[in-house]
Amino acid sequence: MPSERPAVFFDRDGTLIREVHFCSDASQVKVIPGAPEALLRLSAAGFALVIITNQSGIGRGYFTHDDYRLVHEEVLWQLKPAEITAAYFDDSTPDNPSDRRKPSPGMVEEAARDHGLDLSRSYFVGDRRADIECGKNAGLRTVLVETGYGRDHLDCGADAVVPDIGFAADWILQEASCPR
Repeated sequence: MPSERPAVFFDRDGTLIREVHFCSDASQVKVIPGAPEALLRLSAAGFALVIITNQSGIGRGYFTHDDYRLVHEEVLWQLKPAEITAAYFDDSTPDNPSDRRKPSPGMVEEAARDHGLDLSRSYFVGDRRADIECGKNAGLRTVLVETGYGRDHLDCGADAVVPDIGFAADWILQEASCPR
């Protein structure tokens, strides 16, 4: 098996795309400015790019799996020319969480198994405490972006707090170039 490569795991809503409460329609998708370029820089540095997202709106009956799929396809289209390696979602609700729902590391661990990822050299970027806790629970370095709900979670214990995804990519690339 080829050597495992590092990954950057991303929350979706508020991190890669503008926060829309229970985003259920592709017309609501608007990528955060600079996101495609940031992802391209990370990919060029050898990182797999993985989306990890809670989608309790499905479990609550607000929208369907088909609605999620259409939103996801629009996200991928708007992130072009960057290519997302994989995306994982959990549709359980906060009051009845699965073992995959963030802050559980279940989806991160699943992605690592599925794609041969080296978690010891990987990062998690998100805009909420649950994202940062998920990354920490998986043994990753973590970055909180101030987009989305980020400004409400500044005390979450992230390894770095940055204005947006472009700054997150800068921080990760700098960290990855310096041996720990």
